[in-house]
Amino acid sequence: LEINGTEPSFSKDRSIELKEARHPLIDPKTVVPIDIALGGEYHALIITGPNTGGKTVALKTVGLLTAMAMCGLMIPAADGSRVAVYDRILADIGDRQSIEYNLSTFSAHTLQDIDILKKADDNTLVLIDELGSGTDPVEGAALAVAMIERLRQQGASLIVTTHYQELKRYALETEDVENASCEFDLETLKPTYRLVIGSPGKSNAFAISASLGMPEDVIAHAKRLISTENQRFEAAVEQLDRARAEHEKALAELDRLRASIAVHEKEVREEAETLERRREEELRKIREQARRIVEQTVTESNALLEELRDLKKQKDQADFAAKINAAKTHSRQTIDKLYENSDTDEQSNYTLPRALQVGDSVLVVSMGRSGTVIAEPAGNVVTVQIGAMKTRVPLDGVRLEVQKTQQKQQKQQKKVHTTVVRSEGGQRSRSAATELDIRGCTIDEGVMMTENFIAGSMLSGFETVTIIHGKGTGALRKGIQDHLRRMKQVKSFRPGMYGEGEDGVTIVTLK
Repeated sequence: LEINGTEPSFSKDRSIELKEARHPLIDPKTVVPIDIALGGEYHALIITGPNTGGKTVALKTVGLLTAMAMCGLMIPAADGSRVAVYDRILADIGDRQSIEYNLSTFSAHTLQDIDILKKADDNTLVLIDELGSGTDPVEGAALAVAMIERLRQQGASLIVTTHYQELKRYALETEDVENASCEFDLETLKPTYRLVIGSPGKSNAFAISASLGMPEDVIAHAKRLISTENQRFEAAVEQLDRARAEHEKALAELDRLRASIAVHEKEVREEAETLERRREEELRKIREQARRIVEQTVTESNALLEELRDLKKQKDQADFAAKINAAKTHSRQTIDKLYENSDTDEQSNYTLPRALQVGDSVLVVSMGRSGTVIAEPAGNVVTVQIGAMKTRVPLDGVRLEVQKTQQKQQKQQKKVHTTVVRSEGGQRSRSAATELDIRGCTIDEGVMMTENFIAGSMLSGFETVTIIHGKGTGALRKGIQDHLRRMKQVKSFRPGMYGEGEDGVTIVTLK
């Protein structure tokens, strides 16, 4: 026999919570699972409802699953179910009338109930089917209430089934006692076998009789014979059942909407992550391409310089001038291409998701570096702090970083040394990463080295650099400054001030 059992947990407070519990002897394909709980807020449960509605099956399911768990067996219920371990389980289920012993139904039940009262204590589970039935309804209901009271006083955990209105009212008015009902579909006039905790059930005798063909006038006369109080109670119960059904329907719709929203949120989140990864990959490719171009330019320029020196030694002035012009043209074209490549489709299609604010982390696309906004945007320009450098960048040249970039561009490792320039006023230290020393070079050599130096400084994000050309005759200084005026990467330049090297250096501000 396959029951698809699970291992329950055991409570320490004599509480039971069975989720999607199934009677182990009913065909798993047809059995209707029930949820039932006992303990905690209530230790007595009164189940009402029509005949053949599932009350007795629910009672047996609790008893059988509790006994199975106490024997170490798996139980046919969903994960998360919990049972208690009792010293004894006492049950009065079924008709025990006997012709041989001259016992009526009521007498047989009464003898069994007396035995239960004698044995029940605070570690007993009591299950009674149709408590107080088989005799006068008024007296039977009163006897049933009295027996429930006694069992509660003795501390027993209790589940009973009944048709009596008095027991429904008793559960509504008494603390530690709860109503439950086996659901009945008023449209199909058939039981659903679902157990509903907290709602008293109706016998639905009139509805069932009408569906079976009972004359309408007989049913109408029967309704008139019921007391007004009972009619009001039944109407209230019916209204409560309808409200509960509408509430459950609304909850089901709410759960469906929540599930749909969760799926949509997951899809949006995954799409955003995919776009972010794609953007970072494109930026990585752009930075890598720029790095390769710069390295290639520097390598080719150095090779040309070596060749130029050889030509100079050979006094081949005509070929020397041609090589110089070729090197200049190649360097300018390569650098121009580098800046043109920075204007990609990804950049032109990008739109800031919101206005930039002070403290925002942004990516400066032209430099391939991350920085922090340190001032509110002025027009179409924003000021960004990149390390120790402050720079003004067009708004369309920055990207708002949704997540702080996890991997930063590896900086080009450069050997940094300190050069001391002495003057009458003292001395000043500068980093060789932001200065170029071309003293002793010809004008053409100095121009070539200056172009390569400024290209590398732009990619490194430097705003100001220093070119050391010395004083001498002033020819090298004039040649370099004339060339700086024609370079589109240069914003401005000036001679060094006192303490900076004066006329022996030129301070260049980059765009």
